[in-house]
Amino acid sequence: MTANRFATRLNSFASRPQAEWPDLTGKPSLMQMAARAAKVAGLTDVDLNFPDHVGEKPAEIARKLGDLGLGINGFAMRYYSNPAFKLGAFTNPDPAVRREAIDITKAGIDAAREAGANLMTLWLGQDGFDYAFQADYVVMWEHEIEGIREVAAHDPDCQISLEYKPNEPRSYSLMPDAATTLLAIRDVGLPNLGVTLDFAHVLYADEQPAFAAALIARHSKLLGVHLNDGYAKRDDGLMVGAVHTLQTIELLRQIRRDGYAGAIYFDTFPDVTGLDPVQECEVNIATVKRMLHIVDRIDRDNRLSAAISSQDAVTSQAIIQEIMLGPDI
Repeated sequence: MTANRFATRLNSFASRPQAEWPDLTGKPSLMQMAARAAKVAGLTDVDLNFPDHVGEKPAEIARKLGDLGLGINGFAMRYYSNPAFKLGAFTNPDPAVRREAIDITKAGIDAAREAGANLMTLWLGQDGFDYAFQADYVVMWEHEIEGIREVAAHDPDCQISLEYKPNEPRSYSLMPDAATTLLAIRDVGLPNLGVTLDFAHVLYADEQPAFAAALIARHSKLLGVHLNDGYAKRDDGLMVGAVHTLQTIELLRQIRRDGYAGAIYFDTFPDVTGLDPVQECEVNIATVKRMLHIVDRIDRDNRLSAAISSQDAVTSQAIIQEIMLGPDI
């Protein structure tokens, strides 16, 4: 893994709008947010939500972003255009609604390709259930697999990445964790499928991020890494390393060992409390770069490899703390 591609959640740059656009009425436009994001030192890419962010020809959007010095890491689907999607997109009980969700996704894939991107992230948060006896789980699973298979087959050269999350907006998501997502990928059986690992989602799925990444690399492929942090109770979207510093470093080490070559994407929420999004993103980039330097030092330390091979937790913790905090004073 190289540390030269950093992407971000574009909607973060609507945070504290009065500081950037004192005369703005309403919400900032796509290009206003992008121009603000372009001020971030070290930021190379943004992701676009579909259909939310695609109000003109995708190639024209890509050109304008390029003029700002930004590339497009990929597109991410959002299923808000039809209120019926609240009951499910690919798993909706109405076949007409399922068809609409699939067709919108295909249009999103086409738009991503027109913009020069080859990554579409699917977060199927609406596909799930809230009550016992609400759903036929076998039928719901079959609808999910059929929908994913159809959109993945639409353009075999476009990578389709499944971003799992335990819940929200549904009480139970159909793909809540790494293992279930990998089962879905196995059932679909197409080579252009993979997984997006969102750090906060992993935490409140009660998973260890590096272990989840290792499983994904073994059974599929890691197509996206969304870094953030939280208290493992919900999708907090805090700054990178704010709570789980060691786990973030371990994840970065794991994905580098597994050959991850994609961008590091910051899925943080400075807009929730009105943080300065430019400064927040710059600190996230600096944090990851510092963590990668620590990973370099870890990999050069033969003592740690020996401790890990024998599962010697006490020695491994002593070595990690020394690497991070320095020798005894």
